[in-house]
Amino acid sequence: MLPNFLLIGTAKAGTTSLYHYLRQHPDVFMPAVKEPRFFAYLDAPPPMKGPGDRASNEAAGAVYTMADYRALFDAVEGEQAVGEASVNYLYSPTAPERIHEHLPDVQLIAVLRNPIERAYSHYLHLLSAGREPLRDFDAALEAEEDRRQKGWEWSWHYTRMGFYHEQLTRYLEHFDRDQLAVYLFDDFTEDNVGVTQDIYRRLGVDDDVVPTRTLAHEKTGEPISEQFQRFLLNPDHPIRKAARYVVPEAVRTQGVKLLKNLNLSKPHMDPSVRSDLARLYADEVRRLEDLLGRDLSHWLEGESPR
Repeated sequence: MLPNFLLIGTAKAGTTSLYHYLRQHPDVFMPAVKEPRFFAYLDAPPPMKGPGDRASNEAAGAVYTMADYRALFDAVEGEQAVGEASVNYLYSPTAPERIHEHLPDVQLIAVLRNPIERAYSHYLHLLSAGREPLRDFDAALEAEEDRRQKGWEWSWHYTRMGFYHEQLTRYLEHFDRDQLAVYLFDDFTEDNVGVTQDIYRRLGVDDDVVPTRTLAHEKTGEPISEQFQRFLLNPDHPIRKAARYVVPEAVRTQGVKLLKNLNLSKPHMDPSVRSDLARLYADEVRRLEDLLGRDLSHWLEGESPR
């Protein structure tokens, strides 16, 4: 068994929530491993030389062989829609051809976020995870190309991941347009049930199902206390190891998540950096507008609502 739909990205665009909403449908199967990343790696994973790259991919459950990939779907029991969600598929230059080779009739789902906000959110995500060593977003952007050349994995490609027209065009070189559904993060945040039910319809399953939205996911941001953040990120700290004997696992997990969120702030992006990024993406956004038939000019105008 192989999937008949893929959620291909993009990162930091609500795909984790969407994955959980889709999994709730009784006629949709998605494996417990959210991001196999198989078609982006396929026996030849990229260099993972950035801080925490290998550990992050292991934690995501990345797989590298067809046998391991097929095994993710062994538990399918007649569900009509079978899929997975790997957010680096959209960005990967090789994934479209590989997906087409193995899944030529697959349905593809992409969620796009304002590339400026997406880049900043990804930066804050790596900062809160203790991986990003630079506490200045502008400095991290300046380091991007050098990091890429040194083999830091795709998560560090803050700006490059935002060239959606280029990425979607690669897919349209291999797939029919009606196989690709593109949604905007703005639409998903305003009506996540409506977008999810629209995807249900696209997958041919009952669209009357209403997903539960009480899921709590970790926030991203700049740590208020780096020392406290290091404690929260270290499961082998003596205090946390001792807590295993007296506090149930579910309570510990939720407690650590809550404390992480409380220890994060989300500073506003420097306006000059935002202006630089708006200029960087201007032509790309115009091309994307033509491809999608939607006005995206607001992406380049000031700060998006939070």
